[in-house]
Amino acid sequence: MGRTFRIKVHTRRFRRRHPRIAFAIRSFVIFSATFGGAFGFITGSRSENSGYDPNAFAIGASFLFALACLGLATLSMRLRFVNKRLRTLAAHNEALIDRNWELKEAEERARSLFEQQGDLIVLRDHQGRITFANDAYCALAGRARNALIGTRFDFDVLEQGESARESSGTRMHDQKIATPVGGRWIAWREGFVRLDAGQGAELQSVGRDVTDRTETERALSEARDQADAANRAKSRFLAMASHEIRTPLNGIIGMGGLLLDTTLTLEQATYARAVKTSGEALMALIEELLDYSKIEAGKLDLELRPFALSTLIEDITELLAPRAQAKNLEIAAYVDERLPLEIVGDAARLRQVLLNLAGNAIKFTASGGVALIVEPGIWPSEISFLVRDTGIGIAPEARSRIFREFEQADERVARTYGGTGLGLAISERIIKRMGGRITLTSEPGQGSTFEIAIPLTASQAGAGQTAFASPDLTGGKSILLIADGIEAALIARRLERWGGQICMVSDAAVAEALLPERSWHAVLIDRALGPDVADRLGEAARTHASQRLVLLTPSSRHEKLSAAFTGFLVKPLRAASLAARLALTPEIVAPDLAPEPPVESTANATTSKGLSVLVAEDNEINALLMRSLLTKLGHSVVLAVHGEAALESWLASASAGTPYDLVLMDIQMPQLDGIEATKRIRAHEAATGGRHTPILALTANTLVEDRYACFEAGMNGFLIKPLDREKLEEALAGLAASRQIAV
Repeated sequence: MGRTFRIKVHTRRFRRRHPRIAFAIRSFVIFSATFGGAFGFITGSRSENSGYDPNAFAIGASFLFALACLGLATLSMRLRFVNKRLRTLAAHNEALIDRNWELKEAEERARSLFEQQGDLIVLRDHQGRITFANDAYCALAGRARNALIGTRFDFDVLEQGESARESSGTRMHDQKIATPVGGRWIAWREGFVRLDAGQGAELQSVGRDVTDRTETERALSEARDQADAANRAKSRFLAMASHEIRTPLNGIIGMGGLLLDTTLTLEQATYARAVKTSGEALMALIEELLDYSKIEAGKLDLELRPFALSTLIEDITELLAPRAQAKNLEIAAYVDERLPLEIVGDAARLRQVLLNLAGNAIKFTASGGVALIVEPGIWPSEISFLVRDTGIGIAPEARSRIFREFEQADERVARTYGGTGLGLAISERIIKRMGGRITLTSEPGQGSTFEIAIPLTASQAGAGQTAFASPDLTGGKSILLIADGIEAALIARRLERWGGQICMVSDAAVAEALLPERSWHAVLIDRALGPDVADRLGEAARTHASQRLVLLTPSSRHEKLSAAFTGFLVKPLRAASLAARLALTPEIVAPDLAPEPPVESTANATTSKGLSVLVAEDNEINALLMRSLLTKLGHSVVLAVHGEAALESWLASASAGTPYDLVLMDIQMPQLDGIEATKRIRAHEAATGGRHTPILALTANTLVEDRYACFEAGMNGFLIKPLDREKLEEALAGLAASRQIAV
C-alpha cells in the first residue's frame, strides 16, 4: 500500500513538473491502444479462419459501444463532480485570500500603531539581546533599529525608583535614564510574553515617559515639605509669642485681682476692673489663636474618657450665668433622661465648643435667653446638643461663611460685637474631628439654633445608673408654674417627663384665679415677676399647695424671703435640685431659706497651717504676684530668680533639715531652666532617698509636648499663666487631696 501511494505521489509530481511530456505520453498510449485494437480487429475479421459472423460482430460492436457510452457517462459525472469541487475550492481560496488580506491589513495597522506608540517598547530574548524595538525606543536611544537588533543595549540608569510586582508577575518600576536629550524619568512595565509556539518566552518592556509628572510630584512634595515647615515655624512662633504675651498678662490680670482685693474708691475699682477685663479678653484671643494653630498643624488630639453628661452641661450654664444675668437674660439647660448617665469622649473639647456657642448666643442676644438642650440624635449612639437663643439671627447669605476663619455675619456685626471670627471655625473642626456635624438654623430677628450631633457611646461603668431619684408625680399630681421664658419652658418639660400635670402661666392675676380651683402638689413662682408679686403669690398659695418654691437668680439668693415659701431654687436650675425639693415632706421649711454662710475654700482649710514654698521665677512682676498670692493664703515664700538659685536653695533647705513643702518652678529661666532644675532635684532625691518634694510647673506654654516635658522631668503638675488666686487654690487643694503635701 505504501509503495503504491509513493508511485502515485511520484507520478503526480512528475505531471506537475512536466505537463507536456505527460500529455504526449498519455496521447501516445491512447492512440496506440485505439489503433492497435482497431487494426487487430479488422485484420482478424478478414482472415479466412476468423469465423466472422456479422450478427455476432454487430452484437459485439453494440456491446463495445454501450461500454464506451457507460465510460463516457461515468467520465462526465466525474468531471462534473470535479468541477463542483473546483468551484468550492475556488470560493474557499478566494475567502482565504480575503482573510489573508484582512490579516495583512490588521498586521500593518498593528505594526503602525506599535511603531507610532509614544511609549517605549522593546523585546529581549533569554540572553538579553534585543529582538524588537519600536521607533520611540530607537529615537530615545539615538540609534537605528538595525543597530539595536541583536545587541544588549540598555540605557544608563541615573536614579532607580521604587519597584512593585503585580499578581500576574508584571514588574513595575521607575527609572531616571540618561538620553541624548538629557535625563528622563521612565515608568517601566516588564513581563514575559510568548510570540510563537515552540519558542522561548521573551521579556517585553514597555516604558512611558513620566518626567513631567515626576517633576510635578517632586515639586508638590517639596512645596508640602515647605508648607509643613512653615506650619511648624508658625506653631513655634505662636507658642513663643504666646509665652511672651502670657508673661506680662500674668502680671496684669494677677495684679489687677490683687488690686481689687484692696480698699479702693469707686473710680479706682472701676479702672482696676477694666484693666482685668481687658487682660482676660486678650487672654481669650490668645487661646483662640493657639487652638487654631494646633488644628492647622494637625495636633488636635482627642481624649476618650468617661464623664457625666448632665454635670458637664449644668456646669456650663452655671459658668455662663453671671454673663447672661448681667444682660438680664435667662440661660437654662435640659438633658433628656433617656441619655446615659456617663458617656465616653473628650469632655474638655466638648466643653470648649459648647462654651463658645453658648457664649456667642449670649453676646448676640439682647432680650430673652439662651437654652442648652441635650437629647438623643437621629442615629443610634448619637447625641444632639442644641444651643438656642432669641438673638439677632443670621441672614441666609451669611450662614455659609460664618464657619470660615476670620469671618462674621457682616461688617456691622463685627463692629458692634467684636471678635476674631475664629470661634465657630475652631468649633466646626473640633466637631468634625470627633466624627460629628454642626448645623445652623436661623432667621434674622428670630434667633438662631446651632445643633451639634456627635456619636458618643455610653460608659460601661455608668451603665444602668441614674444621676438622682426622680420624684413620683404620677397619679394626677398638679404643679402650677408661674413664670415665663426659656427656663420655665424647660422646667415644665422636665416635670411632664416625671409624670406631673403642669399648668404654666405668666400673668400673676391669672395665677391667683387658678390657685383655688384645685389642690396643687407644688407651686413654683419666678421672682423675676417682681419681689412683691412673688411674695403675694406665695401667701396666696399657702392654703392651696403643700410646697411653695420660689425661683431665684444668684444675685437675689441671700435676700430675705417670705416665710410663705418652703424653699427656693437658684437659676439656672439643676435637675437634681428640683427633684430634691419636690421630694421633701410637704410643709417642712427647707433649711436653706436663710442666707448661706460663706464657705471656706478647700485650699485654705487643707493648708491652714501654711506651707514653705520655693518660687523659681525670673520675671520680677510675676515673682511679686506669686509671693503676694501665697502670702495672702498664709504661706511663707522664698524667691529664686533662676534655676541655679532655685536648685541651691532647695539643696540648702534639704541639708538643713527644713525641706520645702512645695516648689513652683518656672519653665523658661536663664542659666538653668525649670526642666533641668527639676531633673537634678529628682536625681538628688533618688540618690539620697530623701522626701519627694511636690513640684508644680509655672508655664505660659499650653502645647501638649510642653506638658509631657514637665511630667517626664518629674513634675507633679503645672499651672498655666496668667495665674490667679483661684487657680492656685485649686492646685494646692489637688496636691493636698492626693496627699502630696502635708496638711
